[in-house]
Amino acid sequence: MLPLAFFGLCALALMIRQSRSVFAAFLVGWAFGLGQFIVGLNWITESFAVEAERFGVLAWPAVIILSAFLAVFPAIAAMAARCLGGRSSGALIVLPATWAMAEMARGAILTGFPWNLIGYIWGFSDEVLQTVSVVGIYGLGLITIFAAAMPILIIEKFRLGGLRTALVLILTPLVVFAVLWPAGKWRLDAADIAENGERVRIVQPNIPQTQKWEPSEARGILEKLHALGTSGDGSRPLYVIWPETAYPFLFETDREIPPILLAAIPSGGLLITGVVREVAGRSPEDPALLNSLLALDDKGGVIADYDKVRLVPFGEFTPFKSVLGAMKMTIGDIDYSPGRSDLPIQLAGLPAARILICYEAIFPRVGNDNARWILNITNDAWFGLSAGPYQHFLAARVRAIEAGLPLIRAANSGISAIVDGYGRVKDLLPLNVSGVIDGALPAPVKSEIVFVRLGNKPLVAIMALLVAAGAITQRGSGRNGWTARVSVD
Repeated sequence: MLPLAFFGLCALALMIRQSRSVFAAFLVGWAFGLGQFIVGLNWITESFAVEAERFGVLAWPAVIILSAFLAVFPAIAAMAARCLGGRSSGALIVLPATWAMAEMARGAILTGFPWNLIGYIWGFSDEVLQTVSVVGIYGLGLITIFAAAMPILIIEKFRLGGLRTALVLILTPLVVFAVLWPAGKWRLDAADIAENGERVRIVQPNIPQTQKWEPSEARGILEKLHALGTSGDGSRPLYVIWPETAYPFLFETDREIPPILLAAIPSGGLLITGVVREVAGRSPEDPALLNSLLALDDKGGVIADYDKVRLVPFGEFTPFKSVLGAMKMTIGDIDYSPGRSDLPIQLAGLPAARILICYEAIFPRVGNDNARWILNITNDAWFGLSAGPYQHFLAARVRAIEAGLPLIRAANSGISAIVDGYGRVKDLLPLNVSGVIDGALPAPVKSEIVFVRLGNKPLVAIMALLVAAGAITQRGSGRNGWTARVSVD
């Protein structure tokens, strides 16, 4: 996919450079973005098939409308590059900066949706992905767009044509790879990952989404989770982790928990599971739900909890509900409410954990919150065997690299995994299988992570330099053009 993506980005850069007006550049960027998102997000149609009789007809219209909206961001990046750089090569210099700015905006506006950022096209290489430990995923995207614009700059600079043009187009991504790969390889070769000593069991029950909330299936689901979590000999880990909303009933803290759930908790250990809880809403007639993670001790007590902060629009709540009415694809018409804090939670016998529930794993995080590992629970059964679960898992791995923290991922239908702080997969359960992973929790990366310490500051400085360089190039081009016309006259 990388060669196709690279040539597509090269063509985009050239068309922006040659566009006759700022508005024409906007249309070029929008058309590119529309194709990018329709192809990259077509897996969303799988979620509409879960209740096909209610939502099936909306599947492709929803993908197209969402893609058309998201395409506005690359359109603005293209328009800004053309505006700041003109029709000169300055537009090509500015484009990586405006693209990074647009992706950052896409990750923040209207709750944000930083899915399939351009930097993820390097997901095939653990070595290249190490770059995000310095500049983050937005920075890797900037480098990628710069690499795509470089051939056009070289070809224009030296007036190349024919075979030489083809060689430049082919060799440029290889040169970029040859620069990024050795640095990442050196980092991985120097890695010294110890183990914290704590062992965990990740349970992947593989419950079809069509059965997930069927009352007649609830008892069987709980029995399957219990059987997987307690399988094996007496040496099973003390920490058992179930996926997002694994508990198939509404969890009520003021009621005694079922004996089968109590039996699933290791003696002297913890059961860490996703649940749905009900809380008071704005009024007694307006209850709300929480998508939560709970840690239960062997007495059934809740010793730690976390409520999902970033919710999925139309999946967990309806934006502008007073206008649109209830348009939520999950069971029932009651909206979920966001949690109040995303700080790490402390679990008895384990280091402080940063919790990411499903959708939250796609958001880059800046700064140090003193977490020692990342726990990601999710339910990707909505998306079947499509590209969605693979894209989601890649995003979660990049969160581990950005933070230098190990990742434990428990997914209902896959992909569940243990990943170290360099993003390397230590153990994995693939899609659509039932099973468990027993493994030790890796320790965090020992060396300081530049991205944790400085966040996006280096990226912002690079963007400012590129914008300034592009503006200077445009002015120089304008003066040269004016001089040439005067000389001819």
